[in-house]
Order: sequence, then C-alpha cells, then structure tokens
Amino acid sequence: MQVLRHARDQLAELTGLEAESVSSFERTEDGWALEVEVLEMARVPDTMSLLASYQVELDADGELTGYRRVRRYERGRADARRSGR
Repeated sequence: MQVLRHARDQLAELTGLEAESVSSFERTEDGWALEVEVLEMARVPDTMSLLASYQVELDADGELTGYRRVRRYERGRADARRSGR
C-alpha cells in the first residue's frame, strides 16, 4: 500500500493532477506497473468530468521511472474497450 500511495503522490507532483484511484497494479521484472485514474477537468454535472488513465512505472524501490497518459474519458461514459473484459 505504501508503494501505491507514494506512486500517486509522485504522479500528482509531476502532473499537477490529483490521482483518484489506482485501477490496476502488478509486479514486474524491474519493479511495479500501475494504471492510475486522475481527474483532468471537473465539470458540472460531475458525470461529465474528464478523467484520464496514466500508465505508471516504478523501480523496485517504488520510485517513479516513467509515466504516460493512455486514455481520456468522461466519468459517466462506459469505456467500450474495457466493458468487454
């Protein structure tokens, strides 16, 4: 849990965006890989707010080594590529 919290804090510091949740994480050969959901733009109503998923890579010590945005979506809209899983 400490690794996840630290990753969220590091991503927020780099992007200026607050992480809402960690939607996935896994141990890799070099450390950790996470997918973090962040609020990119608040809208009214909240279901129209713009969210983004970031792929985050951490080394074995939990330090962020890279990140990239992999998708953007409205909070109230189902993601077609994920709903089939």
